[in-house]
Amino acid sequence: MEILLLIVLYISLIVHIGLIGISVWRVWRGENVIDRLMGADLISTLTVCILLLIALFEKNSIFIDVAIGLVALSFVSTIALAKYVADEQMF
Repeated sequence: MEILLLIVLYISLIVHIGLIGISVWRVWRGENVIDRLMGADLISTLTVCILLLIALFEKNSIFIDVAIGLVALSFVSTIALAKYVADEQMF
């Protein structure tokens, strides 16, 4: 049973890394600012998912703490960038 879990974790890690590649392409070649903002938000979300998968592999909770910090930083930066795009001024 543990072997099956490891196989599923490796497959999901490969899929998430592939999705990050697609998101980086979207940020690079986005048609407008909103597409790029959504791509950057998706990259941070996928990075959190990868950190959680690594925490499952290593059986170490420090990766979960890092993921929680990244989620908080990602939320604040997404709100700040969306406000900047909408008002064209930061504060």
